[in-house]
Amino acid sequence: MIEQAVADARERLVWRARREGLATLGYDVLDSPLGPLWVAVGPAGVAALHYGDEPTASDLARLVRAHGPGLVPDPRRASGLARELEEYFAGKRRAFAVAADLSGLTPFQRRILGATARVPYGELTTYATVARRAGNERASRAAGGALGANPIAIVVPCHRVVASDGSLGGYAGGLPAKRRLLALERAGEVPQGGWQPSRMRG
Repeated sequence: MIEQAVADARERLVWRARREGLATLGYDVLDSPLGPLWVAVGPAGVAALHYGDEPTASDLARLVRAHGPGLVPDPRRASGLARELEEYFAGKRRAFAVAADLSGLTPFQRRILGATARVPYGELTTYATVARRAGNERASRAAGGALGANPIAIVVPCHRVVASDGSLGGYAGGLPAKRRLLALERAGEVPQGGWQPSRMRG
């Protein structure tokens, strides 16, 4: 009885937010081969894609800071992203058509993620190369930090960035997820120790 009343009240609030133009972001939880993905989509594109069924506290704060409090459940708004992710995991999509909304990030983070977004499907680059392409070749450690906090995983493909010695480095979704994404894109197993530097593009 109480649960139904809460659900009804939430639905009324969501309806009112949409009617009054206050619903700036719609979120949903999508199923994937890597587990649930929490996504938020607004007029400028995908604002968040996180592993798990809820956002981190810091990213939720970023979304509210950048877009206001109008974050409401909205599977319809997330449906385009859901379709593209399904095609990607099925091996039928190599590039995402949805835009990435990097609002609320620092200029350095946006440069790093912009450089990462240009790494082609199935290819690898290094943290140092991403830092160089973002304008500061000495900032590879900072680039790693920016990629570790990438708020739009998969769409901004930080899984394609590895260490200079060819090892996998880190990944916010966990190294098993990074391995599965790379195996999907490269049509094969990921070497246990990573790749030889000569096998990577600069």
